[in-house]
Amino acid sequence: MTIYGKEEADKILQEMRAGFASGPYQITVPPPSFTDMDASIESYEKNKSIVVAFPVKLSQTNPMGFMQGGYIAAAFDNAFGPLSYLVAKKPTTTIDMNIQYIRSVKVKQTILVKATIEAMGFSTIHMTAEMKTEKGKLLATATTNLLILRIPNAE
Repeated sequence: MTIYGKEEADKILQEMRAGFASGPYQITVPPPSFTDMDASIESYEKNKSIVVAFPVKLSQTNPMGFMQGGYIAAAFDNAFGPLSYLVAKKPTTTIDMNIQYIRSVKVKQTILVKATIEAMGFSTIHMTAEMKTEKGKLLATATTNLLILRIPNAE
């Protein structure tokens, strides 16, 4: 089991960015949505899981002052996406994503999303994820299936 910290994970993403830059399609790694959420990869367990941190911003809240459900979904997607690229070594796209909202997500805290590969086939990846506070309190869970894209000159 190989676990990479923040710096090593960033280096892997830089290498991936360089690899995708040489292909016929413009693929931005990490995507603008990842950087817009001020996300950071905390750790990556090779071919198994990733932990991504997200600060909860006031601009992401619903009328009650909690993180809006769409931003929670985006946080999950921004953990599933990088993990799928790291494992498949190719672009992927989401087939479906199901979220279970367990607790309200308060503003001005950092949440951690741990995404885990549960199964990977030739053309699809199945993952699960948990969103927790920094103290380990479960906030939401998610599952997803992704399609591994077959793009010419990207393989």
